[in-house]
Amino acid sequence: MELVYPYDFRLTEKEKTNICYLSFPDSYSGGLGDSQFSFRLRQSGGQRNTHFGDDGEYNREAPLTLQRESAHYFGYVYFRQVKDSSMKRGYFQKSLVLVSRLPYVNLFESLLQLIAPEYFDKLEPCLEAVCNEIDQWPPPVPGQTLNLPVMGIVIQVRIPSRVDKPGSSPLKQFNQENLLPAPLVLPSVQELDLFRCFQSVLIHIQMLWELMLLGEPIVVMAPSPTISSEMVLALTSCLTPLKYCCDYRPYFTIHDSEFKEYTTRTQAPPNIVVGVTNPFFIKTLQHWPHLLRIGELKMSGDLPKQVKVKKLTKLKTLDTKPGIYTSYKTFLHKDKTLIKRLLKGIQRKRPSEVQSALLRRHLLELTQSFIIPLEHYIASLMPLQRAITPWKNPPQIRPFRQEDFMKTLEHAGPQLTCVLKGDWLGLYRRFFKSPNFDGWYRQRHKEMTQKLEALHLEAICEANIVAWMKDKSEVEIVDLVLKLREKLIRARCHHLPVKEETLQRVGLYIETIIGSLPEDLQTVLHHH
Repeated sequence: MELVYPYDFRLTEKEKTNICYLSFPDSYSGGLGDSQFSFRLRQSGGQRNTHFGDDGEYNREAPLTLQRESAHYFGYVYFRQVKDSSMKRGYFQKSLVLVSRLPYVNLFESLLQLIAPEYFDKLEPCLEAVCNEIDQWPPPVPGQTLNLPVMGIVIQVRIPSRVDKPGSSPLKQFNQENLLPAPLVLPSVQELDLFRCFQSVLIHIQMLWELMLLGEPIVVMAPSPTISSEMVLALTSCLTPLKYCCDYRPYFTIHDSEFKEYTTRTQAPPNIVVGVTNPFFIKTLQHWPHLLRIGELKMSGDLPKQVKVKKLTKLKTLDTKPGIYTSYKTFLHKDKTLIKRLLKGIQRKRPSEVQSALLRRHLLELTQSFIIPLEHYIASLMPLQRAITPWKNPPQIRPFRQEDFMKTLEHAGPQLTCVLKGDWLGLYRRFFKSPNFDGWYRQRHKEMTQKLEALHLEAICEANIVAWMKDKSEVEIVDLVLKLREKLIRARCHHLPVKEETLQRVGLYIETIIGSLPEDLQTVLHHH
């Protein structure tokens, strides 16, 4: 590692080693020129202070799929390999890597396309200038459009927000504010060209969506880190707006410190999608249940050649043919009309972004059909508003009972919104065992608990405190003050969904109650 910028950014030795290996193609790649890819790296060592202060605020407003990660870094790589006789190996090989906790793949790849060629030319001074510019950038605020100046260009991009309507595409061009030169407008911070990524597996889109939904262990074996990382990121984005809660490695090498953990045969493979390029992995990961081998794109006539589903036992040799090696049987049937539309689109030379939008909408509708019944059922577990009284702790959210949920499917299941037939019940049963269900349930339970606390605070605000205090002992009154204070602190720290005026009223209530107590107690409570 020649240079780390800014200088004060601390990486552990293990992270440095991993980054070095992840920044180069793993197997001999004959390709000369420039390539870009990305990786995801587990943070090793203790918590580090981020420059961002409170991630909480960003993470509460960002879509779940774009939250800042606390335990992983993303790496965005720009790799250059050109013939150079002055070098010992006869080649110039170098990578510029941008490390971030944000999964903004489009923004950071576009940024590297501007910086890297300059950097290979002018080296360190260029990096220093660029880092100074990036330091001035505003923080990403969900829902805002940012103008990000770098090297005489302004990158313009909108940061998505949790309240955006799923499936709506952001505006292509925003008001220019007389920006000269015209800004480089990115249609999205993170959305990939799904159609390009999935061209050779279009007829298996249903299977891939189910494998992702169930958090199954998948190896993506690709000819280059670029293809491997794009495919893994495309797969993890299939579940939007549901968060993919398993691990994923867009590009992974045999030198990685997690290699042993993933390849051990003594335990079941972890819930992870890993992207690899070294054929050696076919040998080491033979016990994994699903392997997707993709080659360079081949055409049959004017259509992309589709890979076939093959039995895992066929995985014998390192020069394995492209295919999906699995014994998985899908729960739902294929959507033949979608596949026909996409294939027709190729013949009619429909632009890739239109094809991607079709694909994205299909996946979104599929995920929503699956998740809406779960949302309806979990909403029914919330206590009734009239059960929330000011002087008692708020009632509990009722437990999630899988069998009760399954009963609701007869009259309110996915069949209402989705034309796909198949064994939906079987799919839900498998989903309940996956980390994605666990992640979804915890997130919803947390949001509902916060909502209950907010409703309770509002109930307290509407109550007649003075009447309540009439026949209470000092001990009970002091107890109330302490409880209200604790509630107020929680509401502020956890940014509960409560109106500011409600919080101010609770504050006034506390003052009123303290004011009614004897002076010695008032002094104690004011200092407490």
